Amino acid sequence: MGAGAAGRVSTPLRETISHHGMSLGDSLPTAQPWRSGLPPTEVFTSGFLDREVAEVARDLLGCRLVSSVEGQRTVGVIVETEAYGGPEDPASHAATVSGRTKRNAVMFGPSGYAYVYRIYGIHWCMNVVTGLDGQAQAVLIRGLDPLDGEDVMRERRGGRDPIATGPGRLSQAIGVTGALQGHRLTSPPLTLEPGWPLSEQAIRISGRIGVRTAADRPYRFYVHGARGVSRHPVNCYRGPPA
Repeated sequence: MGAGAAGRVSTPLRETISHHGMSLGDSLPTAQPWRSGLPPTEVFTSGFLDREVAEVARDLLGCRLVSSVEGQRTVGVIVETEAYGGPEDPASHAATVSGRTKRNAVMFGPSGYAYVYRIYGIHWCMNVVTGLDGQAQAVLIRGLDPLDGEDVMRERRGGRDPIATGPGRLSQAIGVTGALQGHRLTSPPLTLEPGWPLSEQAIRISGRIGVRTAADRPYRFYVHGARGVSRHPVNCYRGPPA
């Protein structure tokens, strides 16, 4: 993604978000392939993480995060993401007059590393660095549907529900802390693995949640009807009709 790409939406995404009108009553779940017994994809395509951040954020839906933190295996399907671009995205940690800082350095690439930071001095948030080296972009992982180790996730969450809805709960459930900042996501204890491709009909797009600026940009992606997705905001868009 080029320096100005954070403020743009690619043509396929622009076509997708042109179908407005999602209502609160539009809540019937779409079939989720990981619940149907279908096997996941075996490998990522070449350059999967090196593309424009919004495109990667959409395509991370259905992929898996596998954690073996503290020797306890947990697996979840990514069902909600948010894209954050480079210096021209005012909601991004890369949007700073200081440029590359100690905090955001991992965002500048290369892709495939974990960018982990703390909010409110309490909650850890886990991001996947994307784009070409130097482009400073990352995808916030906002929601997981637990597949394996749900008992471990629940214990880490102190028995509280929801288990992995929202970035803070998600990180707590799979054991992500600042110790994983800069971790390469191809090796334990935290790996990003291929999952299941999803049709456009299974996906919804909205503005981002919990940011003060550029909240209306259509950079939040989620699996319609999936467990682990945050409550739908009012600024939702519908995918293309079937």
